[in-house]
Amino acid sequence: MATLKERIDADLKDAMRAKNELTLSVLRMLKSAVKYKEVEPGASALDDAGIEKVIATLIKQRRDSVEQFKSGGRDDMAQKEEAEIAILQNYLPKQLSADDLRAEVQAAIAAVGAKGPKDMGAVMKAVQPKVQGRAEGRAISEEVKAQLAKLS
Repeated sequence: MATLKERIDADLKDAMRAKNELTLSVLRMLKSAVKYKEVEPGASALDDAGIEKVIATLIKQRRDSVEQFKSGGRDDMAQKEEAEIAILQNYLPKQLSADDLRAEVQAAIAAVGAKGPKDMGAVMKAVQPKVQGRAEGRAISEEVKAQLAKLS
C-alpha cells in the first residue's frame, strides 16, 4: 500500500490532468505545509502519522476560517473553505461517529475512575491516544466535558 505522501503526489498529478483547480490548490498547499514541517530545525521526513497531524492542523485552520467568514457574512468564502476541508479529510483515517466517541470517552472515564469535571485532564490523557487522528480535539473535549458534567 502506498504511503500517504505517495497518495498525495498521485492525486496531485490526477488533479493537474483533470484541471481541477480547487483540488490542485489544496494539494499544493498540503505538500507545502508538509515540506515546511520537514525543514524545520531538528525535524526529519514525516511519516504518515506526522502528515496526518499536519492535515488535522490545516483542517482546524479551515474550520476557524469558516466561522470567521460566516460571522462576517462571506458565505462564498465559507463554502470554499468547507470544500477544502472535504478534500483534506480524504487523507485522514475514517472519523469516529458520535456514538463511537461517546463509548471511548465512557471507557476512559471508567478506566481513570473520574468523579467529575475536575478529572478532565486525566480523562483527556487516557482517551487522546485511543482516538488520535480519528476525532478532532474540540469534539473530544466537548464529549469529555459533557460526560463528566453528568457525573457531578
